[in-house]
Amino acid sequence: MDGAQKHSKIHGGCQCHQRILRESKPCFPKSQSWAEMKSQNKVLDKIKTIIERVKTRLKPEASPKTIKLTLEKPHSIAYQLLGEKTDRVLPLFEGLDLKLQKSGLKIGFKVYLSLALFTTILVSLATLIIVPCLAFFIFNVPFLSAILFGVGGSLFAVAFSTIGFYIYPIYRADKLKRELEDELPFATGYMAILASAGVSSEKIFSSLSNLGVSSAVSTEAKNVVRDVNLFGLDIISSLEKASKLSPSERFREMLEGFISTIHSGGNLAAFLREKTNQYMRLKRINLRKFSDTLSILSEFYVAILVTGPLLFVIMLAVMAMLGGGNLGMLSPDLLLNLLTYIGIPFASIIFLIILDAISPSW
Repeated sequence: MDGAQKHSKIHGGCQCHQRILRESKPCFPKSQSWAEMKSQNKVLDKIKTIIERVKTRLKPEASPKTIKLTLEKPHSIAYQLLGEKTDRVLPLFEGLDLKLQKSGLKIGFKVYLSLALFTTILVSLATLIIVPCLAFFIFNVPFLSAILFGVGGSLFAVAFSTIGFYIYPIYRADKLKRELEDELPFATGYMAILASAGVSSEKIFSSLSNLGVSSAVSTEAKNVVRDVNLFGLDIISSLEKASKLSPSERFREMLEGFISTIHSGGNLAAFLREKTNQYMRLKRINLRKFSDTLSILSEFYVAILVTGPLLFVIMLAVMAMLGGGNLGMLSPDLLLNLLTYIGIPFASIIFLIILDAISPSW
């Protein structure tokens, strides 16, 4: 009996599994033929392909990051167009190459000159077109006078662009010089602490380059570490190169003293402590001089950019109401507009540049 019960259980289990398999088998309606099913599958495939095409059309072709990488920079475009033609004007800018290297700008001399020529041409052409249109349609200047204004403005744009590109490396070098001299007391103090702890010269500049604060001394230290690790120079040759290209005399003097101390085997920590005290005294003197200069500049600002334009505006307004004569081809209304929208903003920008050029960063 036990064997028969087991046999019946096994037979019942097999029937159950067969029933489950039969139930899970897909069953199609009898009314639906194989041809109709095939046509429906084709329609579904077509719908899927249409959806995929729409998705690819709506999907952007490239992300902003890839577009940014594919676009060329302005100086590369200028060098491709005018790079070979700058050889004729290179002798006119002999001293600009060294100033460009001292300014810290990561750009070649011929590339910078190509960018200057390209920008000058574009600015002069834009001024030659825009200024006559503004003068004729907005300020109601006669057509011939508007053309003369355009030619004069174009010549002024050429001169302004050329002078600006020539002065910009000098301004950057002077700004880098002031930043280096402002940071030197703190940088030499930090270096003196490391030297007192027995840290080597390479490690001192490596620690300076890894500072979290963005500073001019840290940038110079990164250049020194790059020359040692990447270009294979020793620390003394790298420091000599940095001293030659530095716009600051104090920073150059510190590097040369650093090299001399290494050569002579002197006490590097004592040398750096002495330099820290010296630069701190010079910083106090410079801050006193800056406070005196700032008081003089404030008086100039009030006299030239507040009182002077106010008196000039009152005078032009009275002349316009009384019907006074023109100053040459310029009417009082035109002079008032030129003073309001060009003269005062331009003078304010020049004053801000002068103030930024003399103010310490620390």
